[in-house]
Amino acid sequence: MTSSSLAAAPARYSTTAIVLHWLLGLALIGLFGLGVYMTDLPLSPTRMKLYNWHKWAGVALLALSLVRLLWRLTHRPPALPAAMEQAMPGWQKLAHHGTHLALYLLFFAVPLSGWAYSSAAGFPVVFLGRFPLPDFVPVSETLADLFKFGHATLAFTLAGLVLVHVAAALKHQWVDNDGLLQRMLPGRH
Repeated sequence: MTSSSLAAAPARYSTTAIVLHWLLGLALIGLFGLGVYMTDLPLSPTRMKLYNWHKWAGVALLALSLVRLLWRLTHRPPALPAAMEQAMPGWQKLAHHGTHLALYLLFFAVPLSGWAYSSAAGFPVVFLGRFPLPDFVPVSETLADLFKFGHATLAFTLAGLVLVHVAAALKHQWVDNDGLLQRMLPGRH
C-alpha cells in the first residue's frame, strides 16, 4: 500500500460499520450474560423460556455477524494512522490483527456450536417459536456433551477477547491519548 492510498483512506469507520459494531457488541454482552445466568437455573418453565430466547438471539447474532462480515469484506476499514502503525511494536500489530480475526471467527463458531449442541441434545432450534431450523448433527449424547463443552469454551474465549479489545481501545483513549477510539464512536463524520 502506498502512502498516497493511506492518505486517501477515511479516518473514521462508516456509519453502517459503527452501527454494526456496537449492535453486535451489545448483543454479545447480553447473550453472554443470559447464557451464564440461565445455566444455573433449576429446570423450570422460566429456564426453558430463557434457553429459547438464547437460541433465538444466537440465530439473530449469527445473521448479524454475516451482515457485518459481508460489509467488512466489501467496505475497507480505515487504515491505522501511519505514525501509529510505524510506532507500533511488531507484537502489537500481530495482536491487533490476530484479535480481530479471532473475533470474526468466534462470531460464527459460538452460535454454530450452540446450534449443534441443541441439535445433538434433541432440542430443535425454532426461531421465534415459528421457524424450525434444520438440525445439522444427529441426536447423540456424546456429541451433545462435546458441543456443550465446545460452546461454553468458545463463548468464554469470545468474552475474553472482547475484554482484550475493550482494554486496548481504552488504552488508546486514556493512556496513548491518540484518538483512535473516536473512529468507532457515533458522531459527525
